[in-house]
Amino acid sequence: MPELPEVETVANGVDARVRGQRIVSVWTSGKPQTFKSPETEIVETLTGTKIEKVRRVGKTIVMDLVRGGSGTKQIPSGNDNQKSKGKGKDKNKGTKDTAQFLVHLGMTGRLLVSQAEVPLPPHTHAVLALADGREVRFVDPRRFGRLSVVTTEEGYTGPGVEPTTVSEEEFAGLFKGRKLAIKAALLNQSILHGVGNIYADESLFRAGIRPRKQAGKLTRAELGRLHEALQQVLAHAIKLGGSSVSDYVDADGVRGFFQLEHKVYSRAGEDCKDCGAGLKKIVVGGRTTVYCPTCQR
Repeated sequence: MPELPEVETVANGVDARVRGQRIVSVWTSGKPQTFKSPETEIVETLTGTKIEKVRRVGKTIVMDLVRGGSGTKQIPSGNDNQKSKGKGKDKNKGTKDTAQFLVHLGMTGRLLVSQAEVPLPPHTHAVLALADGREVRFVDPRRFGRLSVVTTEEGYTGPGVEPTTVSEEEFAGLFKGRKLAIKAALLNQSILHGVGNIYADESLFRAGIRPRKQAGKLTRAELGRLHEALQQVLAHAIKLGGSSVSDYVDADGVRGFFQLEHKVYSRAGEDCKDCGAGLKKIVVGGRTTVYCPTCQR
């Protein structure tokens, strides 16, 4: 599943390509599971809006929208994958001036920006047609991704604290008194939103901390090292376009490169790149975890 750096890379790529564009029509596939909001609500909310910004909140891509002018086209939702070219009725009158389109990529979701003449990939579940003739397409073979809209004043803020900007003091306070293993705590989205299995393993290795250590018993020095390691790992992974270990690609369909820098993730039984000891695999919080018994204590 794409984690924070992958979602950040996709959001930044889409933002660079479509910010300021108007959504003139929306098509949805009618497939079950994909839509958290009703498809009709997604179509009505998005049609006619201008994309103000595309950004990441936790593991969710947030498209900030503002209400634009009239005269837009609308494509009805349904099961027909052929995009209608007819003009639709503007159903957005009386709605709020701002809204958000939320995209959770799930296991295999992709958010791509394509020319309209490029054939739709299989398993396309939403198409946002833009005023300049391009399209934003959500493709998801396994349909674990989710699409929804938010129209509340406060907008979407996510369940936990943002790990790339949290201060060392606030970070340490998040784990005070917690009895769960530090690996499980890092994966708990209500504590830190966006950290997943890859970057928890990699950060714990770089901080020299065993994954099963009780979060509330870590010293302030250990938490300081973990805070620094986590922020460095996330920043470097974002710079390299994330980790392509499965289906992940960016907004142009390009794979990331941080998987080449993995020290422990998915390397169980191999030698540690730092000390040469054999890497061990355990299960923490229901997730496969790899660590070095020599470097991590």
